[in-house]
Amino acid sequence: MHQKPAQTHISNTRFHKPTLCLLCSCMLFLFAACASSGASSQSSNSTSSTVTPTPTQVVTPTPSAPIITIPQLTYKGHTGPVIGVSWSPDGKRLATCGNDGSVQVFDVSNGHLLWQASVAHYAFAVAWSPDGQKVAGAGSDGTVVILNAANGHQITTFSGQASAIEGLAWSPDSKFIASGSQDNSVKVWDMQTGKAIVTYTGHTDAVERVAWSPDGKRIASASYDQTVQVWDAKTGKTLVIYKGHAAPVWEVAWSPDSKYIVSGTGAAGGYSPVTTNNSIQVWDASTGQTLLTYKGSSGQAYALAWSPDGKRIASGGDDSIVRVWDASTGQTFLQYRGQNDVIFKVAWSPDGTMIASASADGTVQIWRPQM
Repeated sequence: MHQKPAQTHISNTRFHKPTLCLLCSCMLFLFAACASSGASSQSSNSTSSTVTPTPTQVVTPTPSAPIITIPQLTYKGHTGPVIGVSWSPDGKRLATCGNDGSVQVFDVSNGHLLWQASVAHYAFAVAWSPDGQKVAGAGSDGTVVILNAANGHQITTFSGQASAIEGLAWSPDSKFIASGSQDNSVKVWDMQTGKAIVTYTGHTDAVERVAWSPDGKRIASASYDQTVQVWDAKTGKTLVIYKGHAAPVWEVAWSPDSKYIVSGTGAAGGYSPVTTNNSIQVWDASTGQTLLTYKGSSGQAYALAWSPDGKRIASGGDDSIVRVWDASTGQTFLQYRGQNDVIFKVAWSPDGTMIASASADGTVQIWRPQM
């Protein structure tokens, strides 16, 4: 399923000297345009602290966005593709998982492995609890494994889904965890009782990633049925069904203020690759209205993450590039090209100063999105 990165060819364009008449006409047109735009440029100088994308805006980012290729740290503890990555709340450690079936935790200051634990034949999802005490892992056998974040010792397991689990998301208070399965379901597990308090069955195909809203009220689930569904975390009541994609949806992430969602298409295993109609959309979580279509990449979007300040989104996929772009306008700020295979997950550090990217090349790389 892993494709080689697409090469971008930039050709030099030769400009011919215009005739005198054409030059004069262009100068007159430019003078008039400048005069008419002066007032509007003055009114746009003020900045807003709230990121509000313009409805149905399509932006093709500037091709000359800066490129970063050197990471701050490269972790090579896995023996195969790395599928998931999650920061500790204090930003000092990173949890990863991969096709070797393990969850690994390492020190981000030096890359030293602190512990590792086997959670499945293939491990597809990992999530650090917001209280910092637990790490959850899951994968091909359909079981959620809860581990002690300090040493990797198993605390408990949750079983009840009939196929692989690709998505995990903790509630903000760490009392519950949601697991999305390829059996088309999402279950919400109570950490105290060990029971599933909600089983969401609104999807008609495999569920890939799940995301819990920062305000704790809703869960968003992305599915191969080409929808993202937003539902009440306590009752399982469907609130919004987003149908803005025309291909299987792989990834989903909330904005920090719980107002917006970014989602992207893609598939893995027997479903892959998605070769047409791939898209990344930013939309209103309450109404389902598409606000922004990001056109910086045309391939599968396996990885999406909103920055802690809500201003930027990081995205990655099968072209092996991580792009950081403006969540409001879609303008690309920079590209990270330090890895050489599919990017399966990206995660911002809690303070927003670093990004960790997990790749099919077997590495996790930590780098600073300096702009």
